[in-house]
Amino acid sequence: MPTHDSPQERRKFLYIILGGVAAAFTGLAGWPVWRYLLPGKKSGDLKKVPIAKSDIPPGQAHFFNFRGQPAVVLQLKPGEFAAFSAVCTHLGCIVKWLAEKNEFQCPCHGGRFGADGKVLGGPPPKPLDSLSATVEGDQVLIG
Repeated sequence: MPTHDSPQERRKFLYIILGGVAAAFTGLAGWPVWRYLLPGKKSGDLKKVPIAKSDIPPGQAHFFNFRGQPAVVLQLKPGEFAAFSAVCTHLGCIVKWLAEKNEFQCPCHGGRFGADGKVLGGPPPKPLDSLSATVEGDQVLIG
């Protein structure tokens, strides 16, 4: 024997289905926002990066990956090392080292930074982010 649902029961069923679809869509759309707002995972983030001193000739720069971001270490004078983020503070481009000028240059908008990371010219609003560099034996530990 066929049963016929009343219009109110059909409407209630459609509202339940529509509510479920809306909840699923909200969850899918909100997931990236939620992940962005959560703090990053700390596993392995605090490890120091070892770099052989022989990889960093005096007056030269050595680029490497530090905690997922480009970084650079310089040997300013024999035995004296400085490390910085290689990300320009203007718009996030990766700086390059110009040994003949003893400075970093941003290829995007011409920002210039000294060997100490300070702004020499161009649009960058602040110096390169400094990183800790300590010498242990034949390695430079960054971080």
